[in-house]
Amino acid sequence: MAWVQIRFAVNSEYVEDISDLLVEVGSQSVTFTANDKDEAIFELFPGDIKYWQTSTVVGLFDAATEMQHIVDILKDQDMFQGQFNCKIEQVEDKDWEREWMENFHPIQFGERLWVCPSWLPIPDPEACNVVLDPGLAFGTGTHATTALCMLWLEQMDLTGKTVLDFGCGSGILAIAALKLGAKRAIGIDIDPKAITASQENAERNNVADKIEWYLPEDAPVFETDVILANILAGPLKELKEVICGYGHTGTELALSGILAEQGDDVLNAYKDLANMNPATQQDEWVRLDGAIK
Repeated sequence: MAWVQIRFAVNSEYVEDISDLLVEVGSQSVTFTANDKDEAIFELFPGDIKYWQTSTVVGLFDAATEMQHIVDILKDQDMFQGQFNCKIEQVEDKDWEREWMENFHPIQFGERLWVCPSWLPIPDPEACNVVLDPGLAFGTGTHATTALCMLWLEQMDLTGKTVLDFGCGSGILAIAALKLGAKRAIGIDIDPKAITASQENAERNNVADKIEWYLPEDAPVFETDVILANILAGPLKELKEVICGYGHTGTELALSGILAEQGDDVLNAYKDLANMNPATQQDEWVRLDGAIK
């Protein structure tokens, strides 16, 4: 089954209320962890339930869930006082934060592109190798949505082109584009942890001098020759003008993070902005690609 998760911060006094609300609106599980700036609580007496001053909440949902509806419900809660910030992301096929080093092996995409974990030997030193350690960021190549984008990139001639990775996660797509011959790459993500992971992976792959990473509010005005957006169907539709605004007539476009049953809706959303090809499917997910009008 395909999953997405929503992640946001909440004050400790509201954790039980928010847990009940998330379950009520369809969350399959709710977990709480320490916010980055808070210290963990170690000494608990029997029967005590204590939380950090600010907790990071993660709610897990079926990927077909209309997540904008969930966001709207959360925004309306008095506890957030109109200041609700969250990140919605796909969930890897396995929890690589726990199983990463035991289970991840080099993966080949097409004839010339490999993704290799940083702690294992590279199978083909002559290939285009992306050496990866995603940390806490999404994107290892194991998920169908990322794999669909990697296969699309591998088939392209990127020589001399500028590539945008919108929702860059671990930076895997931007780095792969550079390895495949792109001149310059730009990554944008709303999560500072993704920016950190992407920069570390760029340095690991010796391409940091050809790539720039931005939070959306810090991104400059620019145009690119190739755009990849591996996020989710809802944000793809909502941000279509923003995404296509980074291109020009003829810019090649690939959209991923879309369940098969959502493909037609996303195609319809982009039909006035781009000439789109039929969907390419892997497992429950599809990639839509084409060129901006």
